Amino acid sequence: MKKIILTLAVALGLGITQTNAQKLSGGIKAESNLSNFILSDLGSAESSMKLGAGIGGFLKYDLSDFFAIQPELMLHFKSSKMEHNTTKDDFQYIGFNLPVYAMGQWQNEGGNRFYAGVGPYIGLGLGAKYKDADIDLYEEVAGQKPMQRFDFGFGAQVGYEFNEGIQINAGYKLGIIDALDAEKDNTTMLPQMVSLGLGFRF
Repeated sequence: MKKIILTLAVALGLGITQTNAQKLSGGIKAESNLSNFILSDLGSAESSMKLGAGIGGFLKYDLSDFFAIQPELMLHFKSSKMEHNTTKDDFQYIGFNLPVYAMGQWQNEGGNRFYAGVGPYIGLGLGAKYKDADIDLYEEVAGQKPMQRFDFGFGAQVGYEFNEGIQINAGYKLGIIDALDAEKDNTTMLPQMVSLGLGFRF
């Protein structure tokens, strides 16, 4: 009797493990992006989008045939043109981005899949500077940093996956925390980014 119970327990455990493995998948992705800042109370200052890139990976856990949770870890290089009166310079940024999307997904008869999702993200800047001035914007000046490393906001993503696992996707992210540190009580800089990418799910 004990052997029968043990055999059933092992079989049940293997079945649960196999089911969870079937629900979990992962992949890699690369994308191009356009980014800038939404400015407030900065007078005549303007921020224009420039081209950047990103690379990273994702995990996908299927909660059902129509719903999944998808966290991602991306390394982004972003660039934008900053103008204030007669001064112009390129803002350059490199850092990590961790979004978690709640995904809706719909599969057709051919096995291809359309998906769309929204969710929050957190970001950590590794480096930020103005190209010509070559100023580290995370370095303290007179006890204050011009910009802060951490970012938080929300994003959206839509995509199409072919049955071979190849993906085409587009996304948008908007930060809701002021990127400024030293002047954050007087002005606001909110980062935004649009992206277009390719991915492969294993």
